[in-house]
Amino acid sequence: MRRMRWFVVGAVALVVSGLAAGSPAATAAPGATGLAAGGLGQAGRWVTDATGRVVILHGLNQVAKVAPYEPAQDGFGADDAAFLAANGFNAMRVGVIWAAVEPRPGGYDDAYLDSIADTVDTLAAHGIVSLLDFHQDLYNEKFQGEGAPAWAVDDGGLPNPALGFPGNYLANPAEWHVWERYWANSPAPDGVGLQDHYARMWAHVAARFAGDRAVAGYEIMNEPWPGNLGIVCAVPLVGCPLFDGRLTAFYRKVIPAIRTADPTHTVYYEPNVLFAQSDTTYVGDVHDRRTGFAFHDYCSTEELTADNTLCPPQDDLTVRRGTGYANGRKIPSLITEFGATNDLPNVAGMVRIADKYRAGWLEWAYTGHDKTSSSPDGQALVLDPSRPPTGSNVLTAKLKVLAEPYPQAVAGTPTSWSFAKRVFRLAYSTARADGTGRFSTGAVTEVAVPAIQFPAGYRVTVSGAHVVSAPNAATLRLAATAGATTVTVTVTGT
Repeated sequence: MRRMRWFVVGAVALVVSGLAAGSPAATAAPGATGLAAGGLGQAGRWVTDATGRVVILHGLNQVAKVAPYEPAQDGFGADDAAFLAANGFNAMRVGVIWAAVEPRPGGYDDAYLDSIADTVDTLAAHGIVSLLDFHQDLYNEKFQGEGAPAWAVDDGGLPNPALGFPGNYLANPAEWHVWERYWANSPAPDGVGLQDHYARMWAHVAARFAGDRAVAGYEIMNEPWPGNLGIVCAVPLVGCPLFDGRLTAFYRKVIPAIRTADPTHTVYYEPNVLFAQSDTTYVGDVHDRRTGFAFHDYCSTEELTADNTLCPPQDDLTVRRGTGYANGRKIPSLITEFGATNDLPNVAGMVRIADKYRAGWLEWAYTGHDKTSSSPDGQALVLDPSRPPTGSNVLTAKLKVLAEPYPQAVAGTPTSWSFAKRVFRLAYSTARADGTGRFSTGAVTEVAVPAIQFPAGYRVTVSGAHVVSAPNAATLRLAATAGATTVTVTVTGT
């Protein structure tokens, strides 16, 4: 039971200083191409590239949850990056684990960060950017999860039944206690608060990756758990204002720490883990404009009903609320997890909903080996990253759902896009997302057109631009015509 959709089912059953002066020089990863070479920024609700084009991110998650917590050790490598790029993906959420970064209080393992950097460089060589995600599930191995180091665990000596994921969140007193101690910033063995350690650790990581153009940003913490307030936070449309106040204060601590080392990369913050069940968040202003809102969407009824029938309205509401939160603050939103299933109607429905709200996404997950799950390989696209991503090692039907056409880089501002029945439609204005005028004649928009969707090729109908790429190219390139204020594109399989 890997994901948060189980919380509703389980609940029923269980009734630092400011910005550093100056900005680090931006550098491209060795051999970086495409987005990874140019770097990313933001303009209002949009992610942008170095020329100001709006960038839409599509990709997956790669998180190694077993020591040494390195994607490369799990088998992820250049063949996987090439596979992702060949199928039109341009981003990856790369898991980083606190226990590996700070194995001793205040002592950092830079060799581990070098391994993460190698994975970032491997992806960058194929034009793929990396979102560095500080990942945790169930806080620590003591609770059948991963994340915090052992020295940061204070369970109060309370009972610790082995209930797995998400059972330990729902009914484990020791699990609740360790989170309460964390949110209270209780002292670690060296007397420094646990959150203070986390913020300093993040600053160390940010210093390592500051200026790296292949890094799309940082995600502060995966799925923050509310501790003793967990169950009540799942009440639909009610949410958890008391805990979200604590979470806001936490982000206001960590983000300034990151900024002492890295003034430029976008920092993504999440609502509490039960957001997809309540569809409500009270996370307040984090007082930093170079931020983004990352959220997850897992349908709470899919496993209960054994199909996707009741999920579309639930998923639509979650994405509408998540993107609405970000749009209201004029920052980018990014769905950093959904899927985690081989129920392809559910995955396909989420992709369509994300398109409807013009949201980028990173699906869970690229590979199996997920120990915090009742189906370690039931969520993967590629079953074993240590083997080539070909043949029976790839779930081809899932790939066809995820590898959809989409606008990767828009010379303007997208107003809509969709893909259904082998027909892709895109509309955009040539106005710059930052409001500083329009893109000039000849400015190029790039659309991913994966071959898996159009095995016999495709034809293009376009108004306001003309095609400048080769016939049936994997990346469709459109150059704006003189005087165009809007562009419409239709791609149809032949």
